[in-house]
This record gives sequence, structure tokens and C-alpha cells, in this order.
Amino acid sequence: MFTGFPSGCQSFFADLADNNNREWFAENKDRYESLVMQPALEFVSEMQRPLTKLSPFFTAIPKRSGGSLMRIYRDIRFSREKIPFKTNLGIHFRHEAGINAHAPGFYFHIDAESALMGCGIWQPDRPVLESIRFLIDDDGQRWRRIRNKLLSKGLFELEGSSLKKCPKGYEENHPLIEDLKRKDHFVSCRLTLAEICTPELVNTFISRAKMTMPYMRFLCDSIQLPC
Repeated sequence: MFTGFPSGCQSFFADLADNNNREWFAENKDRYESLVMQPALEFVSEMQRPLTKLSPFFTAIPKRSGGSLMRIYRDIRFSREKIPFKTNLGIHFRHEAGINAHAPGFYFHIDAESALMGCGIWQPDRPVLESIRFLIDDDGQRWRRIRNKLLSKGLFELEGSSLKKCPKGYEENHPLIEDLKRKDHFVSCRLTLAEICTPELVNTFISRAKMTMPYMRFLCDSIQLPC
């Protein structure tokens, strides 16, 4: 049963950031298991039923690999930065049609200094991004209403990067040009240490996710996925 993330979870990631090497990680594997991995698996398990009630199309799979938990090991094959470990916990409750972190989904994150939950699509490939832009352009009134209502709550903020120039096919004077320039369509909501260290985190996460459902539904509609 999920009882909340231990308060030492963030301290572990602070120490990992200062000692990002395989030797230190091996010596502190027990800390990782007790402070991060085990509570993360319990959290994902507890999320299964309420997430299904929210939408049957998003998955909560409590597996050490190949499920909702994102790997702590960095892929350094093509990276100049060769540090072996990510310094955060990432959990992605992705759409059943998605196969990777770029699928539509709900996200949970803890690092040494912060925690957050989020909703949307991070770094979608070009066809997906173009489909989102098309629907924003085609149904701007619906998009503006959804975006403004979500951001007006004061809990959520837009994350990600944007193009410096107009995307092909759109003019600089388009009334929604800043949205059309976005390369990520993702909103986040900060969580406190008190919120993540209690079993009520499940209810908190779901209540915030409910607020984002019109936003998620718009994104899924743009790429013809059920939501």
C-alpha cells in the first residue's frame, strides 16, 4: 500500500547529483530501492484504479522496466555528457497507443528541489506537432477557451520550448501564433514536499489531472486518439 514518498527521497537525488557515478550508486542501491523505487511502484499501483476511472485510455503499469516508471539510467551512447544517471524520478502514465515518453500522458516528477505533476505531449514528432497546430488553427475558439480556463486556475503553467520563427504555413500576425510556435504542449503543476509524502498524493494527482482533461482531450483529438 502506498503511504507516500519518504522525505529522504529528495535527499537521495541531491546526493546522487553530487556523486553521479556507478560506484556511488552501487554503494547506495539500498537507499534507492527504499526511498525511490519501492514507493514509486506502490504509487503506480495505487494509481491504476482512479486513473482508469478518469480515462480508460491511460495506463499505470507498476513494473521496474517497460512500464510507467522511466529509467534512471541515462542513454549516453550519443551524448557528450557521460554521467550515467538521471537525478530525478519520472513516472509517465501514457496513452495506451503510445510507445515512449513522447506519447500523450500524465507525468509525475521528483528531483532534489522540487516535485510536479503534468499533462500533455513532450517533444512530439513532426507529424504529431503539425496535427496539433492544425487543430489549434482550425478550432481556435475551443483551444483558447480550454487553455485560458486551465491557466486561470493559478495552478498550472506552460512548459517547453518554442520556435523563434513562424512554423511553415502560418503568418506572424496569426492571433494564436505563440501557441502555434510551441514545440511542446505540456502543462505542469508544482507539488509540495508535504503533498508527495502522504498517501493523499494519489487523490491530489487525480484531482489535478481532472482539471487538465479538456486540454488532454484537445491534444488527443488532434491526433485522432480516444481520450
